[in-house]
Amino acid sequence: MNIIRFALTVAAFTLAASTAIAQKIKLKEGNLSTLKGVKKMNVKYDYSGMTCTTKNIPEDEFVAKKKEEYNKKESGKGDKWAESWVADREKRFHVHFKDMFEKESDMQIGSLPEEKYTLIFKTTHVETGYNIGVSRRDASIDGEALVVETANPSNVIARMTIDNVPGRTGGGYDFDTGERLAEAYEKAGKSLGKYFSKQVD
Repeated sequence: MNIIRFALTVAAFTLAASTAIAQKIKLKEGNLSTLKGVKKMNVKYDYSGMTCTTKNIPEDEFVAKKKEEYNKKESGKGDKWAESWVADREKRFHVHFKDMFEKESDMQIGSLPEEKYTLIFKTTHVETGYNIGVSRRDASIDGEALVVETANPSNVIARMTIDNVPGRTGGGYDFDTGERLAEAYEKAGKSLGKYFSKQVD
């Protein structure tokens, strides 16, 4: 029994370590020291040029394919799924990202165009994952975070990448694509918030 418990403990630590590595943030340009003392930032979300699934399919092709597949199974199901694919961004993803970023960074972000700096979170790739009960694969996102001068967006203060951010709920009841992805955005917001907190101080 002790050997089994030890093995499970090692497995848990290995999983935690691999998750931490997977979510590693890489600074590609600039630095965040300019934000010292900044408590509010404008925020924008960018999905342009995003690819989907392990096949790196352009988003428009992926959505068209899924919409057709679902509509063949059930009339109108694909149309509803396509609507949710876009609506979930404002309704779920941005809310989760914002809440965790603010909690970890002690900065307020939102539609604040009057603020000097803007945080742009650009989703570059999405793996939707799946959950059919007996089998599952976690969702994940890759992204790029840019801090720019609001009045002059070409002035990039800092640019970071964050890849393989996993999305799944603890209870395993994330049968909905949007729910899995919402968890990924929450983790992205949390990781970036912590990173900002350490780099700005």
